Amino acid sequence: MNRWRALIVLGTAQFLMVLDASVMNVSISQLVEDFDTEVTAIQAVITLYTLVMAAFMLTGGKLGDMFGRRRVFVVGLAVYGVGSGLTAVAPTVGVLALGWSVIEGLGAALVLPALAALVAGAYRGRDRAVAYGVIGGLAGAGIAVGPLLGGWVTTYLTWRLVFAGEVVLVALILLLMRWVPPERTPPRRTRLDTVGVVLSAGGLALVVLAVLQSGTWGWVEPRNPPFTVLGFAPTLYAIALGVGLLYAFCRWERRQEAAGHEPLVSLDLFGNHPLRSGLATLFNQNTILLGLFFVIPLYLQVVQGLDAFETGLKLLPVSVTMLIASMCGSLLLRIASPRAIVRIGLLVLLAATLWLMTTIGPELNGASFAGSMALLGLGMGMLASQLGNVVQSSVAERDRSEAGGLQYTAQNLGSSLGTALIGAILIGALAGSVTSRIESDPRISQAVAGQATVHIEAGLSFIPADQLSATLAQHPEIPPAEATAIVEHYQDAQIEGLKTAVFACAAITAAGLLFTHRLPRDRRPAPTPGD
Repeated sequence: MNRWRALIVLGTAQFLMVLDASVMNVSISQLVEDFDTEVTAIQAVITLYTLVMAAFMLTGGKLGDMFGRRRVFVVGLAVYGVGSGLTAVAPTVGVLALGWSVIEGLGAALVLPALAALVAGAYRGRDRAVAYGVIGGLAGAGIAVGPLLGGWVTTYLTWRLVFAGEVVLVALILLLMRWVPPERTPPRRTRLDTVGVVLSAGGLALVVLAVLQSGTWGWVEPRNPPFTVLGFAPTLYAIALGVGLLYAFCRWERRQEAAGHEPLVSLDLFGNHPLRSGLATLFNQNTILLGLFFVIPLYLQVVQGLDAFETGLKLLPVSVTMLIASMCGSLLLRIASPRAIVRIGLLVLLAATLWLMTTIGPELNGASFAGSMALLGLGMGMLASQLGNVVQSSVAERDRSEAGGLQYTAQNLGSSLGTALIGAILIGALAGSVTSRIESDPRISQAVAGQATVHIEAGLSFIPADQLSATLAQHPEIPPAEATAIVEHYQDAQIEGLKTAVFACAAITAAGLLFTHRLPRDRRPAPTPGD
């Protein structure tokens, strides 16, 4: 039993990181009400959290190499605890973003790369495969407990208690750090590549910010941007600038290596085919997962009118099956290779998203929805059971912090883009559908249709139909019959937008199969240099 004590500590930390985001996702409606804001503002807070982690994960991995993984893990947990405490008492959306998105995000950027490396350093061979299966399972448990616990606390008490409880959990983990064995490799005392930090963080931030704002700014034709570039929306220009900064980052890292300096990340790692394939699949997995976990709560809460606890109950099937499938990772390796398991997981995930599309409608089909959720969790769990071990077991001991940084950068960049891209697709499809429906309805006068189009182009929110009805009632120039027709079209457009967003997730899932051919084909855990 003593050999698994380290896993208890590290697994609890992994559970804590996942719990956070899942609580936020089911509390969207309550957060909008508490802070008197809009869904898009909470979407921005959620995206900023994963963006901060993605932007600084490479830096967190390098700091683990420089100062020791255990030490950076401890410091990161302390920072995370401070952020959780501030989030628990946040009076405004701005303070919420500072405590949760920024401070907790920076703490997680220190914790997660060190966590991945510490798990790999504490276990070898089959034990390592078991350990990463458990880590994946605890991530699934976070997703399982998050919606249910967060939903219950949000509905009957307050979501703030979850973050206060996180402070207590952080303190407990810190007290048990003696269970984590010392590292086998000493820290590498080098200088931090600050230019690389700025270039990588700036590039990632610009790309995700542009995708997040595309629903408001427009992709090409300006919708409601703060400025235009040569008469066009700034979205594609911001993406191009971000890609340019990432290209400059790669060139800078090559120059650092050529000059004999320590880079932020060794680009030679990308020549490692299993590592590269594992990272691409992790990115794909989190893009789908966070995209769906942004869309589905909106469907349940805004369209169906469920509260946060009821939403958590509806999401329970995906959570339970993901937990079970994740925990069975080492057992699955006895009958199939990591590549086969991941491919089957993606196919199961594809079937689940297509099934989910058929369940989205004005009325909730409880049995069919639960079945699609259970299948979704099964596919996600199969991926989670393999990918962490694939990434860490494909590199030598000295490269594990960098691999951990890349691993969680891929995951959190996928999370950021999943929330931002799928959210933008949802709002874009909603706006396009409701505009065309209103303009083609003979019951609605041209004057009212034109006025509605102007408001839609200025920015459309995903709100309950009764809220839209109340807003229209405040405009006496809109006849009641025309207001009723607009609300009907808005409800139909919501369903169409949700289905479009889920279909986009299905397309991303299918594309993910293209990146799996370099995953390991051997069922036995591969020895890595330094083990």
